[in-house]
Amino acid sequence: MSISGGRITTHVLDTSKGVPAAGVRIELYILKRDGEQETKIKVAESVTNADGRLEAPLLDGGKLKQAIYELQFHVESYYAQRSLEELGQALWTVVPIRFAVSDASSHYHIPLLIAPGGYSTYRGS
Repeated sequence: MSISGGRITTHVLDTSKGVPAAGVRIELYILKRDGEQETKIKVAESVTNADGRLEAPLLDGGKLKQAIYELQFHVESYYAQRSLEELGQALWTVVPIRFAVSDASSHYHIPLLIAPGGYSTYRGS
């Protein structure tokens, strides 16, 4: 059941440099299960701006449902802009984050903090 008011937002920060991560492509999928079979359906895609944020929520306007979602942060192209000396060895190509929406009228803000050797996330506000 879809309820008006809920939304999914995100932003990406590069903790190794202390700056927003611009130009990171982000895909949002909803996961459907049929027994042991799992299917991902892409519901949105966007790219972070100079502030590491998206120009609009990935999902809003009553489209959010109680379900399992997966954000895929395509960080490989972001790291490709930096020199190897600066990076060391970037390990991540795509960072997937799965989360459950239990209240379709709520705001789910799922930020990503990245560095060449690690990442972290939390539920923001």
